[in-house]
Amino acid sequence: MELNATTILVTFAGVFLICFMKGAFGGGFAIVGIPLLSLVMEPVAAGGLLAPLFIAMDLFSLRYWKPSTWSKPDLLLLVPGLMVGIGIGYVLFRVLDHRAIAIVMAAVTLIFVGLWFMRGGEVVVRPRSSPKAIAAGLTSGITTMVAHSGGPPLAMYLLPLGLSKQVYAGTTSLFFTVGNIIKAAPWLALARPVGAVWTLMAICLLAVPSGVWLGWRLHGKLDQRQMYRACYGLLVVTAIKLLWDGASGYLHWR
Repeated sequence: MELNATTILVTFAGVFLICFMKGAFGGGFAIVGIPLLSLVMEPVAAGGLLAPLFIAMDLFSLRYWKPSTWSKPDLLLLVPGLMVGIGIGYVLFRVLDHRAIAIVMAAVTLIFVGLWFMRGGEVVVRPRSSPKAIAAGLTSGITTMVAHSGGPPLAMYLLPLGLSKQVYAGTTSLFFTVGNIIKAAPWLALARPVGAVWTLMAICLLAVPSGVWLGWRLHGKLDQRQMYRACYGLLVVTAIKLLWDGASGYLHWR
C-alpha cells in the first residue's frame, strides 16, 4: 500500500466516521465507514489496520459510556456467545465464502427492519430471552470477525428490549469493546501490518478523540424515539452495504 496524501485523507475520514458512529450509538456500525477505506486498500488490509484502532476507539468511548449505562444482565448473556462466535468466525474466515455470509446477514437484517416498519415504526417491547441473547452474541461474534458487521445481530436483540438510549448505547459500546479486544490478535494474524500501515494507524489515532466526542454530542441531542429510528435506519444502510459487497463480489468473480 502506497502511503500518499489521498490514502491518508481517505483513511482518516473513514476512521473518523467510525469513531463518530461509536460516540453516537455505542458501536456496531463500523461497516458504515469501511467503504471509504476500501477506496484506497484491500478489505483484509483494512481489517488489519482497524483492529488496533477499534481498541483505541473503545477505550476512549468508555469515558462517556460508564458502567451506569451498561445493561449487565444482558451483557452476561451476550458476551460468552460473542467470545465463541469470534473463534468460529476466525475459522470460517479461512474456509467459507464471505460473500454468501454478507448476503444472508443483509437479508435477515432487512426482514427485521421491514417488520419494524410494518408496525408503524414503533418498538414493541419484549422480555429478555436467554436463548435469543446467546444466539445474538454468537452471530455477532461470527459476523464481526468475518466482516466487521457485528452490529445487526446485537441490535436485533437489544432494540426490542426498549432500553433507554443511554443504556442501549453503553451496552453496545462495552459489548464491542470486549469483542474488539478479543478479535485484534486474530485479525493481526490474518493481515500483518507493514511499516506504512503502522504509520497510517498512528495518524488515524488523531481522529479518535474528536470523532467519539462529536458523536456523543449528537447522542445527547437525540430523544429516545429519534435514537431508535436512527438505529433502524443505520441497520438498513448496513444491510445494503452487506448486500452490495456480497452481490458485487459474485458479479466480479463471474
